[in-house]
Amino acid sequence: MPITPTKSIWKNGSFIPFKNATVHVLSHALHYGSSWFEGIRAYETDKGIAVFRLDDHMLRFHHSLKVYRTVLPYSVEELRSATCELIKRNDLGTCYIRPFAMRGFGDMGVYGLRNPVEVYIAAWEWGAYLGDNAAETGVDVCISSWSRITPNSLPSISKAGGNYMNSQLVKMEAVENGYAEGITLDAYGHVAEGSGENVFAVIRGELVTPPTGHSLLPGITRDTVMVLAEQLGYPVVEREITRAMLYTADEVFLTGTAVEITPVRSVDRIAVGRGGPGPITRAIQKAFGKIIVSGQDPHGWLTFVDDVPKPSRNTKKKTSKKRK
Repeated sequence: MPITPTKSIWKNGSFIPFKNATVHVLSHALHYGSSWFEGIRAYETDKGIAVFRLDDHMLRFHHSLKVYRTVLPYSVEELRSATCELIKRNDLGTCYIRPFAMRGFGDMGVYGLRNPVEVYIAAWEWGAYLGDNAAETGVDVCISSWSRITPNSLPSISKAGGNYMNSQLVKMEAVENGYAEGITLDAYGHVAEGSGENVFAVIRGELVTPPTGHSLLPGITRDTVMVLAEQLGYPVVEREITRAMLYTADEVFLTGTAVEITPVRSVDRIAVGRGGPGPITRAIQKAFGKIIVSGQDPHGWLTFVDDVPKPSRNTKKKTSKKRK
């Protein structure tokens, strides 16, 4: 889906015009994949514009860099303030937010730790990732011929740009063959995740999702679903799932910031259940929707944009001094 340009992007502590958010062609990230990012959504609720699980996303952002021996030079609090101010400056309501860090221009070579870390936050209007009607009617998916990256080759718990070369292969194969999405298997033949989503299945009345150790990114929407399902009386079991179990499941759905909670109606052209969203999927969708529409938030998951003060200082100067 095309990106609609906005007024501003946050870069290294300052707000800059959208068109000026450029990088050098010899930046380390462009040559070696050394970048990390988050995907976050904000919603226009009945109580005002709110960002969903903002601090949790920014904490994972920090952890993604730590795996690669890198420190994100801005605190969760600073990133929170910058995000909310960016939404205000761009006059956005419901929108998608993309915090992004990369190794910039400096040394050339694989090592990379001497290169400066550049940090950006962008936000723009973005609709349903898998189609406007996907949440209602469900989507058709396939089991990808591409295996998921293994934990001891590329750590899947880090939301690193380089990992998504694997995801691109999965997504391209699926779309070119007439599917909305592809689901990967890990090195042992167990279900891992989609190209950018976690997977849940209802199997004999039990709600199941693959364990974190099965080469998947521990999604924040995944965690949200686990909490909501438990409250609705559907405890989630983390257990190995084979591709054949998806064929015979009563329900299957995908979760993620981009897809939110999207039902799967078929896997490899085999109908899931009766070929449409099932009752457990619908119940979880309804519980999630109640939070992001009403703004009623018993879990503390919403950060209301108007409640967050402006960034107190230009942290770009401080960061620059550290790099000298």
